[in-house]
Formats: sequence, C-alpha cells, structure tokens
Amino acid sequence: MAVVGGSTGARETSAENAVFAVLLALSFSHMFNDLNSSLVPSLYPNFKASYGLNFAEVGLITLVNQATASLFQPFIGLYTDRHPMAYSLPLGMCASLIGILLMAMATSFTLLLVAVALVGVGAAVFHPEASRIARNASGGRHGLAQSLFQVGGNLGSAIGPLAVALVIAGRTQERVAWFAIVPLLAIVLLYNISRWHQRHTVSTRTKAAAAARLDGGLLSRRRTGAALLILLVLIFSKYIYMASLTSYYTFYLIDRFHVSVQNAQLHLFVFLAAVAVGTLVGGPIGDRYGRKYVIWGSILGVCPFTLALPYVNLLWTGILSIAIGLILSSAFSAIVVYGTELIPGKVGMIAGLFFGLAFGTAGVAAAALGELADMTSLAYVYHLCAFLPIIGAVAAFLPDLDRPRTAR
Repeated sequence: MAVVGGSTGARETSAENAVFAVLLALSFSHMFNDLNSSLVPSLYPNFKASYGLNFAEVGLITLVNQATASLFQPFIGLYTDRHPMAYSLPLGMCASLIGILLMAMATSFTLLLVAVALVGVGAAVFHPEASRIARNASGGRHGLAQSLFQVGGNLGSAIGPLAVALVIAGRTQERVAWFAIVPLLAIVLLYNISRWHQRHTVSTRTKAAAAARLDGGLLSRRRTGAALLILLVLIFSKYIYMASLTSYYTFYLIDRFHVSVQNAQLHLFVFLAAVAVGTLVGGPIGDRYGRKYVIWGSILGVCPFTLALPYVNLLWTGILSIAIGLILSSAFSAIVVYGTELIPGKVGMIAGLFFGLAFGTAGVAAAALGELADMTSLAYVYHLCAFLPIIGAVAAFLPDLDRPRTAR
C-alpha cells in the first residue's frame, strides 16, 4: 500500500510541477511564430499573379524561407545548450516582424526572397530555445508538453491560409502589413516567457545535467547513432510528403477540380487544422503507450490514404486529407521527445536538428516538386509522393526506450 500511495503522490507532484501557464504561453507564441511562416505559402497564388512566377520560382520561395530556418537551427540549439540566451526569443521574433513588413512593400522578386528569409531567421531562433523551455516546464510529461507546444504551431499554420483568404484575397499586397500585429503580440508574450526562463535557468540546467548522467548509458553509441539516423529518415519522408500538400495543395485543387482560390485555401485550412489535432494527441499517446509505436503507426499507417488520394473526387480528397493530417502529424512530437531521451542533455541541439531538418527537407522538396510539376503535372507529383510513407516501416528498428525505464 505504501508503494501505491507513493506512486500516486509522485504522479500528483509531477502534475503540480508542470508549469501550465508557461506551456500555454509557449503554445500561443508558437502559434504566432508559425502563423508568420504560414503566410508565405498561403500567399503563393498572390505572389504568382503579382510577379508572374512559374512553379519552380514558387518552390524557390519555399526553399529560401525553409533553408534559412533550417540551416541555423541545429547550431543555435547546440550553442544555447551550453550558453542559454533567455531573451533570444523576442529578439528572433523581431526578424519575423521586419520580414512581414518587407513582404508587404517588396517591389521585386529579389526583395520578396529577402523578406521570406527574414521570416525564416525568426523561426530558426524560436524553435530550439522554446523546445527547451517546454521540456523544463513539463513536470516530467515530456510528450504532453511537446504536443502542447507543437499544436500551437500547427494552429498558427492552419489559421494562416484562412486569415489570408479573409484579409488579402482580391486585394493589394500591401495589406500583408496588417499581419505585423502577429509578431508584435508574440514579442510581448516571449519577453515574459524569457523572464521566467532566466529565473529558472540555473535549476533546470542542474536537473538536465543530472538526468543526462542517469540516462546516458541506456544505449551504446553505435545504437544511438543508428536510431538517430532512422529518425532523420522518417522526418525526411514525412516532410517531403507534407511539402507536397502545404506548398501545392491549393494549386492541385484549382487545377484538377476548378475550385476558386478561396475554396482551395479553405481546404488547406481544414487539412492544417487536422494536422493540429493530430499533433495534440500524438505526445500524450506516446507518454502512455511508448513513442516508438506512435512513430511507427503514424508514418506507415497513413499509406492507404496517401495512395488513394490521387484517384478520388473533390469530396473524398477533402476527407482523405483530414485523415492524412490527423495520422501523419501525430509522429513529430513523439520523434522530438524520443530524440531528447536518446541523447539526454541536448534538448536544444535535438530540437534544432529535427525542426531544422523538417524545414530544410520541406524547402528542398518544395523546390524539387515545383520543378517536377513544371515538367509533368501536379497530378503526377501526388501519384509519386503517395508512396513516401512506406518508408515508415524502418521505425520497426527503433529501440524501445520505454522498456528499460519500466524495468527499473
């Protein structure tokens, strides 16, 4: 009975230790950050018309935005693991603010590329440090904390197309400046989060170091490297497919089903909303049943839906896109937490690596898929990408990190 009481008390203490105010603030900040980023693909039809772009040039916009975000993230994460920078979050958001204002005023394709690059810089600074703060505020429920953090980002990504449809559609590019309010709100919120982070930096670093010493011997270096490689392959396959939807889904719907731009953007909003819901449930399920099985089931389990998508009508395209968003998105929270448990004490580096690879893969894939669409068709792109989730089968080779902890 004493053991049971002690276990219950430990769980209650863990729940009390979770700083939900910080987690919710981080989630809202992530929403604002990713809303900034989602403006870029949501405005593709406007940019295409304003600058006379082809699909390859549309892909280049994504490449510049995502590459800027991805290249810096692992290095920022590695640096802040060793030298925490409490106020880097609001400073990084200032870059996004400048980028959005420049998008509204850009008079050439070159200036547009500079603008989306600045938005990417803001994202690069945000994700590693915000992920570390989310883990510090988790009270031990790392999957839940990561899901709450990420769902804010997915909500922001989903709101972007809807906001563009309501605010920008049929109007001049200068109205993009209205969205400057988003990074301004984020800067205020992140300043307060940074103050909390600064007060807790010493204690959380001490706890992280202790956890690293305790968990560091779970796997050999060779098995750790192999598991990390599998995670990177899974992110690669997941985000190439995601890039085909986030970058070209509106064009695909317009081209195949002859819907309006607003209708296509609403379909994109529904898909991204499903991604947000899937992200929210993925982390807690991983906490309860094991992250390996969430990763495996999410990426491989979406195959029947991706394979069917190119062959169905508009109604079923919408339904299947919801299923794809729900299932495929549940993996990323589990992947990030699995990675931080695989290499303890390197939360910023792992988060930066995984978020950076996700953005970088999406950027390169968008450019490559745009070239392929110009040479063939968007329908061919979706037929080809439908097979990518089959790569999820390699998740079967991931070691079960939950089992050794249960055995203790």
